[in-house]
Formats: sequence, C-alpha cells, structure tokens
Amino acid sequence: MIIQDVINHLEDFAPLAYAEDFDNVGLLVGDKNASLTGVLVTLDTLEEVVDEAIENNCNLIVSFHPIIFKGLKKLTGKTYVERTVQKAIKNDIAIYAIHTALDNHIKGVNYIICEQLGLLNRKILIPQVETIKKLTTYVPKSEADKLRAAIFNIGAGSIGNYSNCSFNVEGIGGYNGNENSNPVIGEKGKTHYENETKISVTFAKHLESKVVETLFKNHPYEEVAYEITTLENKNQNIGMGMVGTLKKPMTEHDFFKFLKTTMKTKSIRHSKFTNKQIQKVAVLGGSGSFAIKAAIAAKADVFVTSDLKYHDFFSAENTIILADIGHYESEQYTKNGLVAHLTKKISNFAVVLSKTNTNPVNYF
Repeated sequence: MIIQDVINHLEDFAPLAYAEDFDNVGLLVGDKNASLTGVLVTLDTLEEVVDEAIENNCNLIVSFHPIIFKGLKKLTGKTYVERTVQKAIKNDIAIYAIHTALDNHIKGVNYIICEQLGLLNRKILIPQVETIKKLTTYVPKSEADKLRAAIFNIGAGSIGNYSNCSFNVEGIGGYNGNENSNPVIGEKGKTHYENETKISVTFAKHLESKVVETLFKNHPYEEVAYEITTLENKNQNIGMGMVGTLKKPMTEHDFFKFLKTTMKTKSIRHSKFTNKQIQKVAVLGGSGSFAIKAAIAAKADVFVTSDLKYHDFFSAENTIILADIGHYESEQYTKNGLVAHLTKKISNFAVVLSKTNTNPVNYF
C-alpha cells in the first residue's frame, strides 16, 4: 500500500467536501505516493507525536486537528508548529488532518460523544445546507435503465433510508446536427425526434465529479444535455453537533457526575441549573458557542461542548444548561473511532493509537 490508499479510505468515510471553509484538511506534509509502513492516529500532531511515529515505524500520522492551520511563512524551528513540521519532513513522515470533515460526519466526533453518553434517537443539531445536488438529463428511452443503473452504482439517488431514487418523465426530444456533428441516432443536417426519458436524480455534492464522469461514459449521445443544480434542502446526515435522549431522565447533579466521569474531565464550567430533569442532550465537540441557539431551538435540557466565554453563559437564558467540559475532553475519543475504522480497512498494516496526551490545558 501507499499513503494515498489510506487517504482514499479516510475520504470515502469523511469526504473533505464537507469540511468547513475556514479549515485546513487533507495531506499537510509528505508524499502521497510513498510506500506505507504504518499509521499513527492522534488528536494533535506535536513533536512528541512525531517521535512516537518514528518509534512505531509509522510514516503516516492521521491527526484530527491540523498542525498547519494558518499559512507558514518560515520554517526556522522557532515555534512548536515549525519544529513539528521540520521533524516530520526530516523523517519522511506524512501528516494528514481530517478535522471538520469528521466533525460534520454523522458517525464522526459528535456520534462518538453520543456513544459515550449512551444517547438515543440521535439527530444532527445543525444540518449543512447546499450539500445536496440534482442531476437532470435526457436519454433515449431504450437507454434509460442502463444510465440510471450506472448512476445509482456510484451512490447517487440515495435519500435517507432509500436508494435508487429518481424521477422520470417520458417525452420527445428533438435536435439537428451541423456538418461537424456525428449523431449516434439520426442524420446530420436533418432534424430528428427521439422518444426520450427525462431523468432527475439527487446526489451528495462530493460525488459530483463521479456523477458527471459516469453520465458521459454511459450516455449514448455525442452531445449530452444535462443540468446540475444545488438544492437548498438541509442535509440531515451531515452537519455540526448532535442531539439525543438519555435512556432515563437524571437529576442535574446526577447527570453532571455522570458527565464528569464518562468524559474524564477534571472540571465542568456551566451555567445556572434550571431545577429540571435532564433527558434531552445536545453535544458538539470542540468550540461550540455558535450552536447555543440551535441547542435551545432543539429544546435540549443541556448542551455539552467547550471553549465557552464569559458572556456565552448568559445565553442560556435559564432555558438550558450550558456545560463546558474542555476542548480536549470533548474530542478525546475521536482517535479511538478513527483507529477502529482504519483497522477494518487496512488490517494488514499497523494502525497505532497514539499514547501521547496532547492536552495543553492543566488544572491546579
């Protein structure tokens, strides 16, 4: 295997098309065509993590957070970022970051938190928009089945729990080819009318290049008439945060004891208790202040996240409890999920779970 093979597995699972615009994801350091020796999975890439990769003979580090977030103008070893990148380059170690592509995945960061907390009836808290597209094309009626099958085969036409979804209308298409044309059906210079099927199929935006390639490969016409539009529908399977319910309601104090133990956090900063039972829980790993209104709109009893500022806590408005468990603590189990996924895909290579604690926050 080469490093690109692992990247393909990661991007089939969590396509980079769904990462946030501000993010820096993908292969950040290294040669994608280098032969693979092993994979080390970590939450953050630091010098110690590169040392750990060297010790385990892993030449690919799969990191949740990107070590290079803003543009690097120098590589002098002055900062921890520069030193980490230098050490990786010197030792031919590639670094791949997945970050918000996994944040937005339905079985990503927030799914893992829900698993830890045992939440049921899970839904995306803030579904992404403009991630669903629609293909409309026109094909001879006799070729419609073949074209639909090819498009379905690459994953288009899936809506929720249903696959092979399309809308079809029969009609008559007309065309007249000029002297440079080479019509498959009809003659150039003569207007031809053909019984055609109009096919409309929705697909996830990361499939667009495959959809177009498949369309052209399987459509019989020399010139393919087609349209691709972006839908405003919210994607219920992609987005930030999740909301679910506990198996049984808990008192506020019992829930916070459970949360502290389960998420292995030394302290929880929180807004005022509301003196209500806790059952509906919203979660968002990492910095989640932007999702407070969404958690309230979802009628969650508590919102578990991190990096809340002083004034954010006022936003609770006595309708929800905001619980800041710490950035590292909210995402700590993410690397375990990545290891489990990659181990299934590349069982013949070592996939190592990093033992380095990269949490930069300490408590006195």
